[in-house]
Amino acid sequence: MRKALTTAIFLAAAAPVSAETVVVTADRMVDVLAGKVVEEPVVVITDGRIASVVSRGGGRPNIPEGAKRIDLPGKTILPGLIDMHVHLDSNPRFGGYTGLQFTDMFWVAQGVQNAQDMLRAGFTTVRNVGSEHYSDVGYKQAIDEGLMVGPRIVPAAHALSATGGHCDQTYLPPSFKAKGQAVGDGPQELRARVREQRKYGAEVIKVCATGGVFSRNTEPGQQQLSEDELRAIAEEAHQWGLKVAAHAHGAAGIKAAIRAGIDTIEHASLIDAEGIRLARERGAYLSMDIFNTEYTQAEGAKNGVLEDNLRKDREVAQIQRDNFRAAHKAGVKMVFGSDAGVMPHGTAGGQFRWMVEYGMTPMEAIQAATRTAAQALGREKDLGAIAAGRYGDIIAVDGDPTANVRALEHVDVVIKGGEVVKPAG
Repeated sequence: MRKALTTAIFLAAAAPVSAETVVVTADRMVDVLAGKVVEEPVVVITDGRIASVVSRGGGRPNIPEGAKRIDLPGKTILPGLIDMHVHLDSNPRFGGYTGLQFTDMFWVAQGVQNAQDMLRAGFTTVRNVGSEHYSDVGYKQAIDEGLMVGPRIVPAAHALSATGGHCDQTYLPPSFKAKGQAVGDGPQELRARVREQRKYGAEVIKVCATGGVFSRNTEPGQQQLSEDELRAIAEEAHQWGLKVAAHAHGAAGIKAAIRAGIDTIEHASLIDAEGIRLARERGAYLSMDIFNTEYTQAEGAKNGVLEDNLRKDREVAQIQRDNFRAAHKAGVKMVFGSDAGVMPHGTAGGQFRWMVEYGMTPMEAIQAATRTAAQALGREKDLGAIAAGRYGDIIAVDGDPTANVRALEHVDVVIKGGEVVKPAG
């Protein structure tokens, strides 16, 4: 009797578990790998990953009996979008010193809604390039455990900085002894900071190579880490299998970061012709946030942003947009990075319009937020396209975004891993 019972338990455990299958249909699909629109797609998703993609006119999909249907008549489907530069624990409503009215953990708590807003805006994956209290690692863990709603997160934890530089604490007087959690001076200290961030969950390393717009006592054009320091960061991160993103507005800092082997250059506002050439030759990706100044100039003063910060924002805004056009025209690899947190997270899709206005075709702008972003992350087997083997991350919009990219400002349906997380209506 005991032997028979044991055998029954073993057979039950060994029996294959029924796979959950979802079938998504729509009028059109943006194939970002081929750079074209496909009519009447049928996408089969099994256990969260895409099993097959066919057109109703081009073949018969193998659809298991009892599969769940998600039919989206009149819609165009695209891969879930990827924003390569967000700050989930930031809130643009509180600028300058107004944030000091809250306790430290307020910033972690309010980021829960920001993560949901990003997902509902169609961004099924985000790279969070710098947070406090390891909040982005915590968000990722909570989402992965089903305790929080949000996109897939690639966390950077604390951003590395020079003492007194952008990403250090620069707003408070000496008596507060305020210091950024990942500040380092010299190659060896900065190598240690890389190891610390990886130890506590960072999947990408963020370093501030130049001054910034929204820090105090720094200027965007100032280089604040040497090329040797940047190279040490890149070498250490790459040794651990991590990519590196460098905040770099100034031309000298951009070129030093590229020569040091850093993978993506964030902002790249003041990049010059030599920097563009270096980026193209060495394969560095540019992530240029050319949309958010619309918000900061309209709402920043009301939100408490200091005039000095608004001044810096005004000075770099148009130069950055013109350089976006120049870099794209030169053939530099470009990814979508909004800097959400400087403006409301749910409005990140507004950047597509500006990318097209400054030189990209709608398809190129979409690819920057899908195919190219996945390549920059080193995760093209999982993300960035509606293709077999990748996650079943799909969004749906009205109309054809390759004709009018502003359709992406109003995403109607969001599917993450084959599960509808934002239904139509």
